[in-house]
Amino acid sequence: PAMERYVARAINQAGKDNAAAIVFRMDTPGGLSSAMDDIIQDILKSKVPVVVYVGPRGARAASAGVYITYAAHIAAMAPGTNIGSASPIFTDATGNVTDGSATLNAKVTNDAVSQITNLANLRGRNADWAVKAVRNADNITADQAATMGVVDLLAPDLPTLLNDINGRKVMLASGVATLNTANAEVRSIDMNVIEQFLQLLSNSTIAFMLLSAGMLGLFLEFSHPGAVLPGVA
Repeated sequence: PAMERYVARAINQAGKDNAAAIVFRMDTPGGLSSAMDDIIQDILKSKVPVVVYVGPRGARAASAGVYITYAAHIAAMAPGTNIGSASPIFTDATGNVTDGSATLNAKVTNDAVSQITNLANLRGRNADWAVKAVRNADNITADQAATMGVVDLLAPDLPTLLNDINGRKVMLASGVATLNTANAEVRSIDMNVIEQFLQLLSNSTIAFMLLSAGMLGLFLEFSHPGAVLPGVA
């Protein structure tokens, strides 16, 4: 959710600044499906072209990252990166992976297949491989992704990417837009303090430690009524 908040703010800022495009450099093992859905909606509603760049070398776009890459107007990867493994998994209230029922698995998987197929058709990308990434957790290299039409191009760095996509036409909600990114001024939008704090709290290890500390504080408060500090903390 913190990442979705950051993405939405960045896209809105790019729109206000009339930016030629906004580039998201991605390296992710995946994330919460509800946050992923919100990020996809942010991209689809964007007033400026959205470029997802899987980089630098060694980065990956796994699980939810596949859907976000497919949603982008332009999808690019750096050499030495990979994409795939988009099969949905189920977790319990504590974040541990669990096995859902056969019916639940079928419902979620089929919904995910439909979603990524729609995105593939919208952007003219390889829908058959996208389905394999969801159903079979298929994963491919950047070179394979470019050859198979999963992404639009390979680029070793940001300047090369901006130069190579210059002049390309993309379809925004408002109509066709032509990218004018060659020699463009590059401005970075970093996470603000609140977003960094929320992102830190979303780390599963830290969240579990805080939950444990909270339970300990409640236990001490119940054991010593009136101590106040443990309960408040």
